[in-house]
Order: sequence, then C-alpha cells, then structure tokens
Amino acid sequence: MTPGVDADGRTAESPAAADDKPVRKRRRPGRRPGTADTRGEILAAARKVFAEKGFDRATVRGIAREAGVDPALVHHYFDTKEGMFIAAMRLPVDPGTVIPAILAGPREEIGERLVRHILAMTADPEAREPVVGLLRTAMVNEQAVAMIREFLTRAVLGRVAEALQIPPIRMEVAFSQMFGVVMMRYILKLEPLASADTEELVEILSPTIQRYLGG
Repeated sequence: MTPGVDADGRTAESPAAADDKPVRKRRRPGRRPGTADTRGEILAAARKVFAEKGFDRATVRGIAREAGVDPALVHHYFDTKEGMFIAAMRLPVDPGTVIPAILAGPREEIGERLVRHILAMTADPEAREPVVGLLRTAMVNEQAVAMIREFLTRAVLGRVAEALQIPPIRMEVAFSQMFGVVMMRYILKLEPLASADTEELVEILSPTIQRYLGG
C-alpha cells in the first residue's frame, strides 16, 4: 500500500478526508457562546447595576461587564444609557421623543400639552403599569428613589428647564404636582379624582402648570 493512501485510495489531503475532520464553529464577537437572548441579559444586568449604583454612576462599560458582553454590543442594542434605562425599567416614554413634542408649539400652551400628555399616557393601563410600579417601589426603597431621582433630573427635568430657560425648581414643582395627581388617581384611587374625565382634569390643572413653566 502506498504511504499516505488508505485502502480506498484516499489521501490525507483528499476532499473526502477533509470532510471527516471536525468543523470548528467561529465565535461571534462580543457575546458569550450559548447565549440566545443577549438583549435580555443586557437588560437584566442593567436593572441590577442601576439598582446598585443609581443612574448617574452606572456606566455602559459596567453594565457590559455584568452581562459578560463587549460594550460595543450594548451600544448595538441601545444608543444611550437613557435608552437602556427606559427599556430596563419598561418605561412607556422616551424623553428624547416626548420632550421635543411638548416643547413644540406656543409657549403659552406648554402647560396644557404637558398635562394632556401625562394624563393620556397614564390612562392606558399597559403604559401606566410600569410607572405606577416605580412609584410604589420608590415609596419604600431608598435605592429606587435615588435611581428615579437621578434619571428624572438628568434626562427630563433639567433638559426641559434648560430649554425653557427657567429655574429647575419650577420644573420640579410642575412634575411633582403631576406625579401627585397620578398617585392619587391610580394608587390611592381617591374619588372623584380617580374617575374624573381627562378633559376635566386638563382644564383644572393646565393653568397651574402653565404658571410654573411660563415664567
């Protein structure tokens, strides 16, 4: 028998022999092998890191490390840390989209636009659930309080106050009043507020909110 040739006449370099070799699967960059739901794992890691460190101190790199993925993969799924927070907390609104809509239009109507948006959003049970859940958690959990406070300050209140060129305290008072209405309406279910018509509440609340934001 010729060296390097088997009984069937195949050499070690023949295609048939090559087919018998085990095929190594190339690892996809940026994710652990065997992971089916990378986005879900990133969100789970984000919830943990946000809860432990708060919004300000949490970093994309730290969340990536917790999830066991490359930071570039985190950016692939989420453009910003704000977007990751919104997805992790299941918030129904993105400040990057909502704030420009509220700021657009006559300034003397911004109070009405803000009131109408918050009331319309929380009127939807599916959208309201995560908001009410966060409010309930914040009432008993200091870590949740810090996380929500930092997010609101950086991503919402400060941004709107700067755009309107008003002191931040005016924005904070306006939002605190609206959050109080949401709590009374959907957590304590205080009547007749709980069953009041949205348009009635818009009419009652808009002038006060406008006074806070119009100065």
